[in-house]
Amino acid sequence: SVLRRIGIDLSRVMVLKYSNQETSVTIGESVRDEDVFIIQSGCGEINDNIMELLIMINACKTASARRITAVIPCFPYARQDKKDKSRAPISAKLVANMITVAGANHVITMDLHASQIQGFFNVPVDNLYCEPSMLNYIKINVPEWKNSIIVSPDAGGAKRATSIADRLNLDFALIHKERKKANEVSRMVLVGDVNGKIAILVDDMADTCGTLKMAAETLKNNGAVKVYAIVAHGILSGNAIDVINDSCLEKLVVTNTIPHDDKKLICTKIDTIDISSTLAEAIRRTHNGESVSFLFSNAPE
Repeated sequence: SVLRRIGIDLSRVMVLKYSNQETSVTIGESVRDEDVFIIQSGCGEINDNIMELLIMINACKTASARRITAVIPCFPYARQDKKDKSRAPISAKLVANMITVAGANHVITMDLHASQIQGFFNVPVDNLYCEPSMLNYIKINVPEWKNSIIVSPDAGGAKRATSIADRLNLDFALIHKERKKANEVSRMVLVGDVNGKIAILVDDMADTCGTLKMAAETLKNNGAVKVYAIVAHGILSGNAIDVINDSCLEKLVVTNTIPHDDKKLICTKIDTIDISSTLAEAIRRTHNGESVSFLFSNAPE
C-alpha cells in the first residue's frame, strides 16, 4: 500500500535460501545511479530478515546505486539499546553498524523504542511518529473519548502518554510495574484516578501482551469503565493472542509496522491503524529533497 500511495511499481528482486540456509539475493533490474528505497520490517524470522536487508543493501551498493535508504518500520533489537546488566550486549548498536557497513546512506524508521538509537548511526536517521494517527483513531473510534484518561503501563512510556494526553486535553495516569525477570511482571501499582473513566493504555510495543493484560485488570479494579490499548508496534509473539482474548481489553489497536492480518482472523479485539501513508509521504519527500519535518510536528518533545 506504500507503493500504491506513491504510484510506482515494486522492483523485481529474487530472494532464495540455499539448502544450507544461506540467503541469496538477485536484483532483477538496473539500479545504477538510482535512488533506492528498501522496505524491511524487523519481524517474523527476524534474523533472516536482517540478513536479507543487509545483502539487499550491499547488492544495490555494488550495483552503483546513487543513494540507498533502508526503510525499517519496526527497528529490530531496539530493546537491547543499553548495557543494563554486566556483560549485556548493546545489540541495537550492532544492528546499526551492520546496516551502515552494508552501505545504507539513510534510514527511515518509526517510533524507535529509545530515540537515542538515532545516535548509533553515522548516517541520517528519520524517526517518524505514529502519534498523529493514534490521535485520529481515538477521536474517531473511541466513543465518548472526552471522558477518557491516557495511561502509561510503565514509567518509560510516560513521555509518549503525556504528549498524547496534552494534545487531547485529557488527564494522565501511570502504572508502576515491578519485574522479577524479563517478560514477567510481578506487581502493578496505579498512580492517578481512573474511576468512572475510559482508560486508554498507550505503549510503543505489545510483545507477549502480559503487561497490557495485567494493566487492564489493574485499571478495571480501580473503577475504569472500559480499557483500550493503543500500541505502535504489535509484535504479538508467543501466546499473545490467547492473552488478549482472555483479557478485559475492549480493543488492542496496533499499527501495521508489523504485518498481523493472520492474527486478526483469530482475535476480534485487534484493530489496525494504517501508517502506509506516513511512510509513503516520507519516502516521496526524501526522494524529492523536501522537508520531512511535518511528520514530526506532533512528535513527543
